[in-house]
Amino acid sequence: MKQNLNPAVAKVLKRLRDPLDVILMCVRWYVAYPLSLRHLEQMMAERGIEVDHSTVHRRAIKLLPVMEKAFRRHKRPVGKSWRMDEIYIKVKGRWKYLYRAVDKAGNTIDFLLRAHRDKAAARRYFEKSIAQNGEPETVTIDKSGTNLAALEAINVERETPIKIRQTKYLNNIVEQDHRAIKRRTRPMLGFKDFRCARILLSGIEVMHMIAKGQMKDRGIGLTPAEQFYSLEE
Repeated sequence: MKQNLNPAVAKVLKRLRDPLDVILMCVRWYVAYPLSLRHLEQMMAERGIEVDHSTVHRRAIKLLPVMEKAFRRHKRPVGKSWRMDEIYIKVKGRWKYLYRAVDKAGNTIDFLLRAHRDKAAARRYFEKSIAQNGEPETVTIDKSGTNLAALEAINVERETPIKIRQTKYLNNIVEQDHRAIKRRTRPMLGFKDFRCARILLSGIEVMHMIAKGQMKDRGIGLTPAEQFYSLEE
């Protein structure tokens, strides 16, 4: 095991028999590409490496929260004009809602998986996004009444209100960005558990942000794969 590992990563990997480089490669492939766990098992077998698909899943659930936390310390600042929308994610056969937003340059603001699509869920998303990324000047949403109600409730408590725009065509950029997430989740055929869904989606979002160049400091001169692996340190 490397001596300069992130202490949180080292704690997760303690007593594990799997080589670190193999674990990290499998986890990265799983969140970076439209592959199922069975695909990963077969791909590693072709390389002479025996890795059970359930092992990859368990390691991903353990490692990805640590990697996300490390990434957030190196995430580039985002713009003040946000485009927000949500997509459907199937968990245990039922639709849940992944709230997401990007700025006008297409950089991911933040994301949050919620069980319900209502004012409370939308407000929780905006509060989390503001806490992590600072306050926006403008938020563009679709015609959703719940998203509008959530923003209006937040504005009541603010001295300078956030400007709200309900213009569908301006939200094309976030709808286009959704495709990368949908493309990756499609081979998973739905999630079995809400907690696992939340963790795996966070890993997919982190890898998507890295691919879009949203990692500062460590991202300079490194490939997206190298940037992901650097989060272990």
